[in-house]
Amino acid sequence: MREPSSLSYIHLRNVVYFVNSGSEANELAMMMARLYTGSLGMISLRNAYHGGSSSTLGLTALNTWKYPIPEGHVHHVMNPDPYRGAFGADAASYANDVQDHIDYGTSGKVAGFIAETMQGVGGAVELAPGYLKLVYDIIHKAGGVCIADEVQTGFGRTGSHYWGFETQGVIPDIVTMAKGIGNGLPLGAVVTTPEIASVLAQKIQFNTFGGNPVCSAGGLAVLRVLDKEKRQAHCADVGSHLLERLRFLMERHDIIGNVRGRGLMVGIELVTDRDNKTPAKAETAVVFEKLRELGVLVGKGGLHGNVFRIKPPMCFSKDDADFLVDALDYSLSKL
Repeated sequence: MREPSSLSYIHLRNVVYFVNSGSEANELAMMMARLYTGSLGMISLRNAYHGGSSSTLGLTALNTWKYPIPEGHVHHVMNPDPYRGAFGADAASYANDVQDHIDYGTSGKVAGFIAETMQGVGGAVELAPGYLKLVYDIIHKAGGVCIADEVQTGFGRTGSHYWGFETQGVIPDIVTMAKGIGNGLPLGAVVTTPEIASVLAQKIQFNTFGGNPVCSAGGLAVLRVLDKEKRQAHCADVGSHLLERLRFLMERHDIIGNVRGRGLMVGIELVTDRDNKTPAKAETAVVFEKLRELGVLVGKGGLHGNVFRIKPPMCFSKDDADFLVDALDYSLSKL
């Protein structure tokens, strides 16, 4: 059987643990980081989402998802958001904040750093260019490992690259993946090096349904289809068309404060005031329901729920994109 052609990362980090969800994958990755380094402190980004389990809620940094339970040795650093961040797209200033947290908030050593390579639940936020390369260097010097959460960005969705971390020019120590890997089946995975994975040999590591034959066969079929049908190139083509139309729509509707994304991972942020970037929470809710009435289902994201998250199936066509934009145009005109 021919292996799908776009999995070169797995050859570099050639140990794979199969699980059932993104939350499980991130929890296992965090445990590996702590066991491997002998440190407890994890660093994640504000506005991040890494799961809903008791441990991954500590990594998550959106109050709308968090219950009042112990965080578990997690530091949340400034989000390198080019639109809303304090330093705009200045990656170096955000990286300095990571160093400050290590210097002032830890022993000088950390277990690891985890980040989505484009924030999903947080509102399709792409990180400032060059950020991960700077931060990975800081983390490695502090004895930690670097984890890329590719649960939403992986498998070609961003169009320009198969993995989101490639857009930042880095190679993570651990990568977590789910969602797209199974096309709806409960399947996730953690990919890392034999050296890091060896820490799990200290005890018994077991997952009742992880890597079960049904989901594994489904996951393999998904990879073959993505490769055969060139879905990554399709995402790039359709995504470019969608973003172009949305940016034109932004010129017609002042309530659209920002259009961003890559491929078929797109965010549309609504604001009542473009200068102050005041979140248009109520208006977003109205348009959300209007779109549903027109037959268009979109997600909402961001801390204030004012970002439309456009992440359709990878078979999404240009005709579908046009229908979406036309429906959004109509819905916004009715505000």
